[in-house]
Amino acid sequence: MDAFRAASLKRPAWPIALALCAALLLQGCGSLGWIGLGRAKDPSPPAELAKASPQEVSVRTLWSTRIGKGNDGRALNLRPAVTGNRVYAADASGRIAALDRTDGRRLWERKTDIPFSGGPDVRDDQLVVGSSDGEVLLLSARDGSQRWRAQLDSEVLSVPRFIGDLVVVHTIDDTVYGLEISDGSERWRYGYQAPILTLRGSSSPAAGPDGIIVGVSNGRLVYLDPEQGAPIWEVIVSAPSGRSELERIADIDTDPVIVGNQVYVASYNGDLAAIDIASGTVLWRRELSAHAGLAADEAGLYITDSHDNLWAASPTDGAGRWKQDALLNRNLTAPALVGDALVVGDLEGYVHWISRRDGRLIGRERVTKAAAASTPVVSGNTVYLQFDNGTLAALRGTRGTRTAPAGGAPEPQPLPQQD
Repeated sequence: MDAFRAASLKRPAWPIALALCAALLLQGCGSLGWIGLGRAKDPSPPAELAKASPQEVSVRTLWSTRIGKGNDGRALNLRPAVTGNRVYAADASGRIAALDRTDGRRLWERKTDIPFSGGPDVRDDQLVVGSSDGEVLLLSARDGSQRWRAQLDSEVLSVPRFIGDLVVVHTIDDTVYGLEISDGSERWRYGYQAPILTLRGSSSPAAGPDGIIVGVSNGRLVYLDPEQGAPIWEVIVSAPSGRSELERIADIDTDPVIVGNQVYVASYNGDLAAIDIASGTVLWRRELSAHAGLAADEAGLYITDSHDNLWAASPTDGAGRWKQDALLNRNLTAPALVGDALVVGDLEGYVHWISRRDGRLIGRERVTKAAAASTPVVSGNTVYLQFDNGTLAALRGTRGTRTAPAGGAPEPQPLPQQD
């Protein structure tokens, strides 16, 4: 086993300790156990940031505001949604708001008693959001008024998605629901047996050409028929392996990323893979553990791994292009694509710009002292990011001097090949 493979698959001690605690609890009550990776404290110190002035990219905060209490200290999946001239955001205490995307001015705000935990998603004049109590709400995007409210059987930690004439929701117990947009009634549900131990999180559904793609906790990626919820195909991305339930964790909590006729996905303690959407055939697979997520387009594939290394790979065959390890243990978000750069947030409120060409750190901005809570959302050349303390910010990077910050470009390193 090469050095990178060993490093990429060796999990930090803190999730293991949490898992053992969860396992002991399971022995007593016989229920499903979730390992909370999101906000647990990692004893490995975060990498110190090198001084980055002057910067290739000058990053500035266009505006920032507060949306209630944010995540209220919990690992949730609240992220901004952008459409037209508006950005929408929710918090864990039941607050949801619409803001002008140019200046952050509040257009409306609603206070509810619902502990929001996933979303929102927006389409046309409709807004959908999920809760820790297993509720899904459809709201008017114009004024926030409630149109319907549906009760599901488990917590919503994915982003509910508008797909066709459905709202599709993946709950933490690995059930996928297809709800009618008109009234929230259940058209279908499809459930998977979750492992004894699983990470606290859920893959958000994605719209394929003829169906719905979602990753589940047993290492499978599934493609569901939108009319009945039956599988069109299922594929094992990472087969659980090992003697203990802890070693067998192979959750797909990353959101599937669709580019053309391929979908890319990564699992924890497992693999990064490309799958042909039409047939469900695995086109290639690389051994790489990821939990935060990935981004892709026709030019490249970019991944935050389980140790907060950033990787770039070829979408064609998964061959590695570069690795950036200057942000180790900084609890990075999944990357987002903005122009010729990647953007990630970290545990101390910094937002980093990274060159897509060679992985150089080319700019950063500190928005707040709280951790970034979700994947950055990009609209045009503006990045929107939500933080644990409820801060919502809009940032923009512009090219400045060509001097690279300390740390420079990393040496290109290949992803390990799958045997």
